[in-house]
Amino acid sequence: MSKLLDRFRYFKQKGDTFADGHGQVMYTNRDWEDSYRQRWQFDKIVRSTHGVNCTGSCSWKIYVKNGLVTWETQQTDYPRTRPDLPNHEPRGCPRGASYSWYLYSANRLKYPLVRKRLIELWREALSRHSDPVLAWESIMNDPQKCQSYKQVRGHGGFIRSNWKELNQLIAAANVWTIKTYGPDRVAGFSPIPAMSMVSYAAGTRYLSLLGGTCLSFYDWYCDLPPASPMTWGEQTDVPESADWYNSAYIIAWGSNVPQTRTPDAHFFTEVRYKGTKTIAITPDYSEVAKLCDQWLAPKQGTDSALAMAMGHVILKEFHLDNPSDYFLNYCRRYTDMPMLVLLDEHADGSYVPGRMMRASDLVDGLGEANNPEWKTVALNSTGELVAPNGSIGFRWGEKGKWNLEAVAAGVETELSLSLLGQHDDVAGVAFPYFGGNENPHFRSVRQEPVLVRKLPVKRLALADGSERMVVSVYDLVLANYGLDRGLDDCHSANNYNDVKAYTPAWGEQITGVPRRHIETIAREFAETAHKTHGRSMIILGAGVNHWYHMDMNYRGMINMLVFCGCVGQTGGGWAHYVGQEKLRPQTGWLPLAFALDWNRPPRQMNSTSFFYNHASQWRYEKLTAQELLSPLADPAKFSGHLIDFNVRAERMGWLPSAPQLNLNPLSVKASADKAGLSAADYTVQALKSGAIRFACEQPDSGHNHPRNLFVWRSNLLGSSGKGHEYMLKYLLGTDSGIQGEALGSSEGIKPEEVEWQSAAIEGKLDLLVTLDFRMSSTCLFSDIVLPTATWYEKDDMNTSDMHPFIHPLSAAVDPAWESKSDWEIYKGIAIVFSEVCVGHLGQETDVVLHPLQHDSPAELAQPFDILDWRKGECELIPGKTAPNIVVVERDYPATYERFTSLGPLLDKLGNGGKGIAWNTQDEVDFLGKLNYTKHDGPAKGRPRIDTALDASEVILALAPETNGQVAVKAWQALGEMTGREHTHLAINKEDEKIRFRDIQAQPRKIISSPTWSGLESEHVSYNAGYTNVHELIPWRTLSGRQQLYQDHAWMRAFGESLVAYRPPIDTRSVSEMREIPPNGFPEKALNFLTPHQKWGIHSTYSENLLMLTLSRGGPIVWISEADARELGIEDNDWIEAFNANGALTARAVVSQRVPPGMTMMYHAQERIMNIPGSEVTGMRGGIHNSVTRVCPKPTHMIGGYAQLAYGFNYYGTVGSNRDEFIMIRKMKNINWLDDEGRDQVQEAKK
Repeated sequence: MSKLLDRFRYFKQKGDTFADGHGQVMYTNRDWEDSYRQRWQFDKIVRSTHGVNCTGSCSWKIYVKNGLVTWETQQTDYPRTRPDLPNHEPRGCPRGASYSWYLYSANRLKYPLVRKRLIELWREALSRHSDPVLAWESIMNDPQKCQSYKQVRGHGGFIRSNWKELNQLIAAANVWTIKTYGPDRVAGFSPIPAMSMVSYAAGTRYLSLLGGTCLSFYDWYCDLPPASPMTWGEQTDVPESADWYNSAYIIAWGSNVPQTRTPDAHFFTEVRYKGTKTIAITPDYSEVAKLCDQWLAPKQGTDSALAMAMGHVILKEFHLDNPSDYFLNYCRRYTDMPMLVLLDEHADGSYVPGRMMRASDLVDGLGEANNPEWKTVALNSTGELVAPNGSIGFRWGEKGKWNLEAVAAGVETELSLSLLGQHDDVAGVAFPYFGGNENPHFRSVRQEPVLVRKLPVKRLALADGSERMVVSVYDLVLANYGLDRGLDDCHSANNYNDVKAYTPAWGEQITGVPRRHIETIAREFAETAHKTHGRSMIILGAGVNHWYHMDMNYRGMINMLVFCGCVGQTGGGWAHYVGQEKLRPQTGWLPLAFALDWNRPPRQMNSTSFFYNHASQWRYEKLTAQELLSPLADPAKFSGHLIDFNVRAERMGWLPSAPQLNLNPLSVKASADKAGLSAADYTVQALKSGAIRFACEQPDSGHNHPRNLFVWRSNLLGSSGKGHEYMLKYLLGTDSGIQGEALGSSEGIKPEEVEWQSAAIEGKLDLLVTLDFRMSSTCLFSDIVLPTATWYEKDDMNTSDMHPFIHPLSAAVDPAWESKSDWEIYKGIAIVFSEVCVGHLGQETDVVLHPLQHDSPAELAQPFDILDWRKGECELIPGKTAPNIVVVERDYPATYERFTSLGPLLDKLGNGGKGIAWNTQDEVDFLGKLNYTKHDGPAKGRPRIDTALDASEVILALAPETNGQVAVKAWQALGEMTGREHTHLAINKEDEKIRFRDIQAQPRKIISSPTWSGLESEHVSYNAGYTNVHELIPWRTLSGRQQLYQDHAWMRAFGESLVAYRPPIDTRSVSEMREIPPNGFPEKALNFLTPHQKWGIHSTYSENLLMLTLSRGGPIVWISEADARELGIEDNDWIEAFNANGALTARAVVSQRVPPGMTMMYHAQERIMNIPGSEVTGMRGGIHNSVTRVCPKPTHMIGGYAQLAYGFNYYGTVGSNRDEFIMIRKMKNINWLDDEGRDQVQEAKK
């Protein structure tokens, strides 16, 4: 409607009137109103979700109109819960509700893009070489050409290309790299498969068929809590959020539930209406504190001190003064506390706890012929030595005794917790104390570095003729916590006000939490657990796990739960939620993801060690192993740089390697044939002679670093990449903001095991390919950017640890512009690779080094002493003292055919997971009928996997969680090991088979599986450890029980056999950086924390217009009012944070919720939105990881030792970052580096 003509006297429209002239009838066109009427009309609704690693895993309605997604709203049709439990709705969050903005935004990647300098080189090379592989070779052999495109990474310069051209370039690069250097020089990084498991599998399946390296994520993200593998032999298993409602007492410790677990927070608030008390423990006043009855604010980084002070109260009041029968019986049955530990004599005449006693230590081995060196020993109530069922020695080599029945040697027995009353003597046993270590930023309580405590001991005659003293783990634990046992122990505490480790008074000194609060909450927590038989819970989060000594933090809390009998009980236990780690149909997914149906084993690498090495972060390491050692250890045995420990671990098979050897693993076969040996035997011989070396020993050799890297479903360089500036310099060869000096120009300790070269290689990656639906920071630094389908444009599946459902991502619309799903992208590359490789790669023999894996017999590698074959201490025995050496036959021209079909190894070897195996022929036959079979070619007769939908059906058919028939077979297989009947847990679901169309209709609840430790039942919510406690299935640890005592030699040497408070480390990032010119404003060192943000999920949504509008619209750093006053900073000022690792720029948020001495930058705020230049570096300000650097911990490198054995994302070095400090100051010159006249000078506060 227009009223233009009404402004003119003689051109007015006349219309009929009504209501005495007060109304007028108009005859103008009103079509414009249709846009409002039709705004909420739609053609269809499709179910999908967001593959964003938020753990929410929420089901959404996607509204489609005219082939376009218009908006989304939450689905509300989850399967109902029990009558006594609230339903799962409402689920969702504001971030998810804004996702449809991305589909048609300016930031959407629409076409394949390539760096202009690279494509010009490629096109010119192709004009001279008809063979694409030779064309790529001509570029790689010219250093100037390589440098020309590497040095401008991150500088823009992309042009539009097409799929055909870029697939050919990628395939040629892969073929040449494999042919020249080896398949392990081709790597890929993608995180958290549970959020879109088929998309993840697309890339890893392609890489695994090549023999490429799949990089881990859970440890790299620092989502992995090493305390979980240490204690339970499980990566992470936690209760679903609905089980919070069953709890009677909840501590939210470092977990900001309403902000980071938004869809599940309603259970947290609802349970309070039942009378459940909730406690928040966070250093800042966070969102969760508002929902709780009480808030404790310990000094950041001192969580283990607080947990130990609470543990002191629990042990004193509920184990010693007024013993709880429930607690004692639980500890006797389900923990290692009754097990005996040998005492070793120390040089000063005192004794130190040694390794756990084994059946093999005794003359008759207690009648145990199978693995007696791996069977732990306890004293029973009648004073007899027994080897109780369940220890890891019973798991391998025999059947029927790997259970937690109260049986030893076929006889029922009750174990003794303490030796007090049965002891032969009282001995002084030394414990390390780290709480007196001085740090200018953290409080300490000075005591002797070695505390000698009095313990009751038994004297035993051993098989070697010696007499040794032994103690029980229970007595060690009580002594470690400083409890008085009436043994005239001068170091034990008389009362809670005694400032001795680890009393409440001591805890107050370290943490700042008043001792009365420590006592009260510990007492309430334990009292509730005593009355309810374990319904006390601790919800933990990344805030606690991101410290260097994160395992000490977590072990302190886990101990509280174990002391109170909470683990494995409904409404109780630990609830660690960091990352969407729970891929529920895992065993069905594994063969698809790592091509286990065609080749075994795959190459997998822990990313923390990978990036520490190849981004040359180790060259800037200032922390030494000697600083970490226990005062009771012999420093001479632990010399060297931190990377030396990683190299030793790789050499002994504890950790994986990538690349693996200093030569092409495809070339080993030819050399072996000449020597008349098998490839495996030749490799052993050559390693011993030095003819072949591990690549990690020569990281700056031109042959020993990664060459091609794929990144998909990830923003590696904008979110998770710790040591961001080192990656830019050494992996990419472009500009970086490093402000520190490498070891070559400083007096730092240089490595012993690694060849030092003064000049490190810069620009190690020849090709970086990123798949994404938006232009992220990683895309900006890539050579090729491939546009992927969004979460509303592809078929996939999604699960979470927060609820028991599996539901889909669905293609509500076709992929927009020229984007494709991940499955189609990698399938397209595989087609071209199979063509391009002809004449260069055929059927090849690959030699794969496979680490000593957890959940395999290899975890029984070295039971006692650590022996290094390189030092001549033992023979090189693959699978025992070194990695397994496995020969894998590859058929490179058949890569595409294998990618799109299910291979024969599932028929021959079956399937399984976590040490359990079963026959899967029926499922393979079913998939042949469902997906049809290949008619010809190398995969003739095999089931097809042409589409992402086919891939989803493969997962659903093979997994016990989604196929009841498989679940029954899996429980039967476990029953053979335990000697107990478990099929009753799944027999009622035997005929249930979940298909993809089923989950599109409604989310489906999974079926109970033996590869997880909880149950899906009408009677209980999923809770970790439930089947261990109620089905008597052992934990996958040395003792088969919850392992509080870590007896590996390295754990003892580093003072971590038992939990201890260890203050944050000094990374020297502030004290040892280049001199930074002053800008006229004061500066101060603050602890730098990076919690999860409110306006994004990691980096996703951080540049979403809706989220930017709701937030401050760019990067921000929170600081306290006190620190802001001291620095002259006002709210919203531009500030700069910098240290030896780099610099970042952001707005300041000045708030009283932040305590002095720390600062918070909610992580993964992209550097692509509102970032001015840095005064320190002269470049654009960095991301949160520009001021971090990886610092690995030696105890996380242990392998081949029961639960301390490597597994992909299960155990290994972890990428911590909370110990970092930054210098912070107000910026003076705000330079936008765009010559648009927006620069400004920021004045001092008046």
